[in-house]
This record gives sequence, structure tokens and C-alpha cells, in this order.
Amino acid sequence: MSLARRTLMEAAAARFGWRRAYGDTAEVDALLTEQTETAYAQAADHAALATAKNSDALAVQPGVLDVRGRVLADVLYLEGVLAGARNRRLAPELIARLEDAVGLGHELTVLLADSVRTTAVHTASGT
Repeated sequence: MSLARRTLMEAAAARFGWRRAYGDTAEVDALLTEQTETAYAQAADHAALATAKNSDALAVQPGVLDVRGRVLADVLYLEGVLAGARNRRLAPELIARLEDAVGLGHELTVLLADSVRTTAVHTASGT
């Protein structure tokens, strides 16, 4: 949905990070497509900035730490969503997908932490 077609409430929801529930798979698919397109549209700018600014291992560290912190916070929030789904005995397929997402999220935070440690090791060793 283009910005011109959004209602005031949808614009406010987008601005403040509020989400509404979508019961229609076409709406869900449209939202997922919009999220993907937005991320990829911004990717070129991110890549250019990262290439210019990340000239050594120590320069990489703050960005990776920032991403890890945000991913960890989101994964912990998602664990709460999973706990609620389990407590309410929602669809087993939904619970399984949430479990997978939480597991992968934790794996990602471990990989990012390892990346941060590597930046410190390479800085200390001078490589």
C-alpha cells in the first residue's frame, strides 16, 4: 500500500512502530513484500556507508554491537510472543515456526558476539 493510500491511523501506526493484525493472507503478503522492498532499497545506501566507514576491524565493531543489541532485544520479545502462543495453545505449526525463529535469532546473536570478539582480537594483534 502506498503512503498516499494509508489512513491517518496507519501512518501513525507506521511512525510509532505499532502493528495491526492482518487476517487476510494477501494483505500479509503485501506487507511482507513492502518490508522487503524497503529494506533492499536502503541496502545500497547502507553498503556504501559501511564500505566507506569500516576501514579496519575496530571500525566494524560499533555497528555489529548495535545490530546484536537490537536483534537480542527482538529475540527476547519474540520469546514472550512464543510463551503467549504456548500458553494459549495456539496452532502447533505457529508455535513450531516461532520456536524456529527464536532459535535462529539466538544463533544470530551468538554469531554477532563472535564477530565482535574477532574485531577485538584482530585489533589487539594489529591485523
